[in-house]
Amino acid sequence: MAAAGRRDAPEAPDFGILKRLARDQLIYLLEQLPGKKDLFIEADLMSPLDRIANVSILKQHEVDKLYKVETRPAPSASDQFCFLVRPRIRTMRYIADIVNADKMSGRSRKYKIIFSPQKMSPATSGPSTCSPWMRTSSAWSCPSSSATTSCLPRALVVLQEGDHRWINSVARALQLLNSLYGPFGRAYGIGRCAKMSYELWRDLEEESEGDGQGRKPEIGSIFLMDRDTDYVTALCSQVVYEGLVDDTFRIKCGSVDFGPDVTSSDKSIKVLLNAQDKVFSQIRNEHFSSVFGFLSQKSRNLQAQYDRRRGMDIKQMKNFVSQELKGLKQEHRLLSLHIGACESIMKKKTKQDFQEMIKAEHSLLEGFDIRESTSFIEEHIDRQVSPIESLRLMCLLSITENGLVPKDYRSLKTQYLQSYGPEHLLTFHNLKRIGLLTEQAAGETLTAVESRVSKLVTDRAAGKITDAFNSLARKSNFRAISKKLGLIPRLDGEYDLKMPRDMAYVFSGAYVPLSCKIIEQVLERRGWQGLEEVLRLLNGHEFSVSDSTAEDGAAAEAQRVVLAVFLGGCTFSEIAALRFLGKERGCKFIFLTTAITNSARVMEAMSEARA
Repeated sequence: MAAAGRRDAPEAPDFGILKRLARDQLIYLLEQLPGKKDLFIEADLMSPLDRIANVSILKQHEVDKLYKVETRPAPSASDQFCFLVRPRIRTMRYIADIVNADKMSGRSRKYKIIFSPQKMSPATSGPSTCSPWMRTSSAWSCPSSSATTSCLPRALVVLQEGDHRWINSVARALQLLNSLYGPFGRAYGIGRCAKMSYELWRDLEEESEGDGQGRKPEIGSIFLMDRDTDYVTALCSQVVYEGLVDDTFRIKCGSVDFGPDVTSSDKSIKVLLNAQDKVFSQIRNEHFSSVFGFLSQKSRNLQAQYDRRRGMDIKQMKNFVSQELKGLKQEHRLLSLHIGACESIMKKKTKQDFQEMIKAEHSLLEGFDIRESTSFIEEHIDRQVSPIESLRLMCLLSITENGLVPKDYRSLKTQYLQSYGPEHLLTFHNLKRIGLLTEQAAGETLTAVESRVSKLVTDRAAGKITDAFNSLARKSNFRAISKKLGLIPRLDGEYDLKMPRDMAYVFSGAYVPLSCKIIEQVLERRGWQGLEEVLRLLNGHEFSVSDSTAEDGAAAEAQRVVLAVFLGGCTFSEIAALRFLGKERGCKFIFLTTAITNSARVMEAMSEARA
């Protein structure tokens, strides 16, 4: 519901510039290898490339044939090979095998390697050159005019392992945005990697002598946040439409493949999810319970527009066909696809006992019925519903309870390995090292009791009880942070998901995303003043910087545009929550993230961390 006196949010800057810049850089790199050439592209770069430069553009710049980088090199008669790849060891081996095979057969070729998003030393021999593509910015144009993502799915893993190569990409992306859209008036952040990215960006700015200085600022504030500041939000089941589509069908680079169960045919359809999809743009941030009603009404309205044809004269019919019919058919096609997607989501979520799972999650977030929730997780494991879902629930239990009781940790781990196989032992090691699934040390088992007792007594008495418990147990950070920031809304009656009152609607009114609450509080206070206790619980690494020069010359509109940067991934639930906040406050949030993530991707990243 719109707040009284709310101003409309300003327009987002034109991010089409980034797309054009990426295309021009790619063309420049391709033209450094004059003449006809074959282009080998890594699979996970196919979709991003298609958004930047389609096949016809590549053909115009003498790309003869396109190949996917696969396990076996494709035969080719071309004298020039160009590789567009990620800087990965296995990919370098693939290229080295091609070069060595040509060398053994006496074949002479020229080779060019284009790395995305950054350059690394090539593992090849022979006449080859290497270039970074978009080295100054790892940002791809995303489906929304207010969102960009660098498509670095393993960034969460490498950042937590101490591999900071993505820090450079983020810093250079900020440098590019700063130069294109003017200087940022204020910068805030929290997290070790966020602080490193900010400091490297400032160093780059000093070296370049501030390319953005003198430009009219279009972005007022920037907020950098590490994913490990808030794992809880990333582990929760998503219930906004875009998040559910991602969880169910996997959105990749702003598009999704809808299979026969959605299209009601024997074919799959690739759909681009962006603001041009009029149906999707209206439901993407809505709670799923509101979507069916909206689609039904939309269907009736669309039918009414079709029915207007009856009784038209020839001139009116001609105008209708030339001006409206094509748009109505397109809208009807998209409406059918989204209705099919909703039906498919409903079927799959029913099979997975989705409502029971949501109930267990809410209990964990609120700190009630922990034993019952633990039993639900055990049943989930024993039934072998899903190894990823079981692992996610265990991690959510661990984080919200500040680690598992040793007895529960051993029991759940044993049951999991017996149910899903001993090969997951390494996954438990990775999760423990990251801090997602840990075992409580001695004297940390009374957190839930302390939390319940605190609710029954006055704040002063609760403080004394807490002090007494501190000799036996360490207070749960999540519980303490949740209480300090009011992450669990106090409901007076049933939460109205159709007319939400706060950001908690993205989790059915049960929980306000911690990451979004932090951003809200810092922007409201214009710094971290008054949040010292929260910072202590979050392990700090915060910063707040104000550029008086940029602020003085900044347009009023720019002050209401905020760039939210997530290192390690951002969920669609967080994007929806901040968009809601933006509407309430009359500001525009722009999102830059190393990847779009969700609970399954977080768990898969941990499972593959040492693969």
